[in-house]
Amino acid sequence: MKYCVLFFLLCCSYFTSTAQGFGTRESINAGWFFKLGDGKYWGAEFFDHSKWRKLDVPHDWSIEMQASPNLASCTGYLPGGIGWYRRELQIPAEAKDKKVYVYFEGVYNNSEVFINGKWIGKRPNGYVSFMYDLTPYVNFGGRNVIAVRVDHSQDADSRWYTGSGIYRDVYLVYANPVHINLWGVSYETKVKRNSAILIVKTEIDNNADKNLDVEVFNRVFDREGKIVNQGKQTFRVMADKVSGCEMQLDIQSPKLWSIDSPYLYTIVTEVKRNGKIVDKSETRAGIRKLNFDADKGFALNDQPMKIKGVCIHHDAGCLGAAVPKEVWQRRLKSLKGIGCNAIRMSHNPQATCVYDLCDEMGFLVMDEAFDEWEYPKKKWISGWNKGKPGFQGSAMYFREWNKRDLADMIRRDRNHPSVIMWSIGNEVDYPNDPYSHPILDEEGISQHHVKGYQPNQPRAERLGEIAKELVAEAKMYDTSRPVTAALAGAVMSNETAYPGALDIVGYNYTEYRYKKDHEKYPDRVLYGSETRHDLNAWKSVRNNEFIMGQFIWTGFDYLGEAGPWPSRGFTTGMIDLAGYIKPNGYFRRSLWEETPNIYIGTYSIGNNKIRTNAPAVWNYEDGEMIRVVAYTNCEEAELFLNGVQIGARKPYDETNGVIYWDVPYRGGKLTVKGYNDGSEAADYSTQSSKRPFAIKAKADKTKGLKPGDVIHVEISIVDEDEVPVVLADNLVKLSISGPAKLLGLESGEGNAADNFRDNKQRCMNGRLLGYLKMTGTGEVRIKAESALLKKSEIAVTVE
Repeated sequence: MKYCVLFFLLCCSYFTSTAQGFGTRESINAGWFFKLGDGKYWGAEFFDHSKWRKLDVPHDWSIEMQASPNLASCTGYLPGGIGWYRRELQIPAEAKDKKVYVYFEGVYNNSEVFINGKWIGKRPNGYVSFMYDLTPYVNFGGRNVIAVRVDHSQDADSRWYTGSGIYRDVYLVYANPVHINLWGVSYETKVKRNSAILIVKTEIDNNADKNLDVEVFNRVFDREGKIVNQGKQTFRVMADKVSGCEMQLDIQSPKLWSIDSPYLYTIVTEVKRNGKIVDKSETRAGIRKLNFDADKGFALNDQPMKIKGVCIHHDAGCLGAAVPKEVWQRRLKSLKGIGCNAIRMSHNPQATCVYDLCDEMGFLVMDEAFDEWEYPKKKWISGWNKGKPGFQGSAMYFREWNKRDLADMIRRDRNHPSVIMWSIGNEVDYPNDPYSHPILDEEGISQHHVKGYQPNQPRAERLGEIAKELVAEAKMYDTSRPVTAALAGAVMSNETAYPGALDIVGYNYTEYRYKKDHEKYPDRVLYGSETRHDLNAWKSVRNNEFIMGQFIWTGFDYLGEAGPWPSRGFTTGMIDLAGYIKPNGYFRRSLWEETPNIYIGTYSIGNNKIRTNAPAVWNYEDGEMIRVVAYTNCEEAELFLNGVQIGARKPYDETNGVIYWDVPYRGGKLTVKGYNDGSEAADYSTQSSKRPFAIKAKADKTKGLKPGDVIHVEISIVDEDEVPVVLADNLVKLSISGPAKLLGLESGEGNAADNFRDNKQRCMNGRLLGYLKMTGTGEVRIKAESALLKKSEIAVTVE
C-alpha cells in the first residue's frame, strides 16, 4: 500500500526537496545490514546478508569500538577498517517512467556504491555530499539491493577524529526525466537602500533525447507566507544536457538577514512542461549585504562588526561523527549564549543540518574544503607531537578530485545566508610540513616546525599555483562571497603568490604580524582564522579596526589530536564533550557578550597567576585561602558570602579581564554582583554542598515527540538540599523502558579506555548527559540510579 501512496506523490503536482534541491525524496536511513570486514562478493545482488547486524544509519562504527594504545592518537586511538552496508529496496513498478537517484550526505570514506550487483561509483572524500543515478539498473516493481563498501583502512588519515561509515543521512530521490539539476537552484542578492534584487538561477537537467521548452516559475514568500514577488521565464533545454536560466526579482522594503534577526524568505521554484508541473523546489533565502575592507574590517548590512567565531570539528563525543540535528541545536545555542556569532567549519564541509541551524539562529559561517593539498601532513601515531609521524591522508586523491570536491561544497552550501566565505585550505603552508622555502633560514621569523630550509621538501611556490586554480574553480560557482584560506606560515607564504590569490587572508596564531603585514600589504583583508583563547589574542582583534575578527580553537572539545594514551581528544574547547559550558567559555562571554553578565570561579592560591578557567566550586577546608575570580563585562564587581560583603567593590581590570579577591574559605552561598553606573546589572552564585544524596534527571523535551526525535537527559548529583555536588563522580546507571534507545552517556571525561556507549558512566563535575532516540510511539520511562543515592525517574511521551 505504501508504494501506491509513494506513486501518487510522484504523479501529483506537489514535490518536496531540501538538500538535493529537486524531485521527491524518501529517507532510506532505516533497515540496513552491516558487517565489518571485506568480502569478494559482498556487493553482489543475491549475496545473503541476513546474518549481518541490522541497524539504521547514520552510523559510525569507529565510535562503537574499543580504543587501544596501539592505534593512532591523532584520531583518538579508535580503529578504522573496512565495512559494508547493504539494504533491500522496493521501487514500485509505477515509477518506471521516473529517474531514481540515491543521495548520500556523507560517507567516511573511500566509498563505493553498488546497485543490484553493478558498481556505479566511488567517492574518496569522506565529507562531501554526492549522488548517483540508479535508473539504468533498477528492477522496477521488484527487489533491489544497494550495497556500499566503505574503506577507512587508513585509520590515521586525519589529524582529528573522523569516524567511519555512512555517518550522515541517505535518501532515494524520484524525479521526472526533465527536472531541476542537483543543487540546481541558487540565488544572489543585491541590497539597495529600500529594496533588494534577488537573482535566482535555475539549472534544468534534460534526460530526454530531444530539445524541450520549459517554463520556470519563481515565487518569493516572506516568513508569514505572503508572496512578495514572482516571475516566470520560458526557455529551451538541450537534449541530454543541463541548461540554465536567470531571473531577477525586486523585493521592496526587504527584511535583512542578520545575526540578531536571521530573517528567511522562501523561494518556490516550479518547472512546467505543457502547463503541468514536472518539478518543484523550495529554497530558503536570506537577504544580506557583505563588506570586507582592508582598513575597516567586516560589515554586515553596512553595520561594522567583529567576527567572534570558533572553530569546530564534526564529532560530539560518545556519538562520534553521527550527530543528530537536535544535538547540534543544543550546542549552537550554548555558543550563542556566550556571545559567539560565527563558526568555522574546520576543516571540511559539515552536515547540511548544521548550516540550516546557522541560518535559523544567526551565525556567520566560514565553509572550508581541505586540510591537505597535494602532499600529506604529519599525523602523530603514538602521542601528540611525540614519536614518529605517519603520512596517511587524503592528499593522494587531491589532484584528481580537488576541483570536483570544492565545486560540490560550494554548490551544495551557496544558498545558506550564514555562509560568508569559502576557504580552500587550512595550514597547507605549515613550514616544512610539507612545503619549504629559503626564507626559513633567516633568523627571528618564528614558525619553524623543522628548523630551517629543507631543499628536499616540496617548494613553497606550489602554494600560489594551486591556490590560483582553486580560487578560479570557486568563482565558477559563486562570485558573491570571498575566497580565503587559513595560513599557518605567513612568513613563508608571503614569499609566494598564495596570499595574493585570495580575496581575504586568514592568519593562524600569528597576531604579532597583524600590524606589520597590514602596513606591508595595505590591500590585504586580514583576520584571525585560528587563534588561542587568551585575552591578548582578542585585544589584537578588538584594538585593530582593520582586523575583522577571530576564530578560536576551539568551540567544543573534540575527539582526536589526543595526547599520550589514554587521552581521548583535545580539551581546549569552551564547551565540553557533554555540551556543558566550561569556565573559559564564561570568560569568553565576558569579552564577547554585550548583555551584562558575570560568573564566579574559585581555586586554591598556589601562585599569583590569574586563571581564566576556574570552576564555580565552593568546597574547601575551613580557613584555606581561596582566590575568587569574577569573569564579567560589568564596570565593577562585589563579593558576598551568605549575604555579607567579604570582597570590596572593585573595578574591571583591563589588563587581565578579571576581577578577583583572596579570601579565607567558609561554607555557604558565595555571590558575586556586577555593577554598571553604580547600579546592579548582573549576579552569579555558587554554594557549598554536602555529601551526594540524590540524582536529579531532566529531559529537555517531554511531550510532542515523534519517532526519530532525539532528546537530551541532563543528570546531576545533588545533596539533601538539592544543591549540586560539583565534585561528585558517582557511577550512574540509566535504564530505559518503552520505545526509545540510548545512543550514549557522556561525561566529558577524557579517558579513551572508558565505554561511553553503554548505560553506565561516572559523573564528571557532578553531571552526565544522556542521548535518547525515540523509536516508536507511546510512553518512555527513564530511570537514573546510583548506589546509596536516591534515584530519579522521568517520563516522556512519543506521539
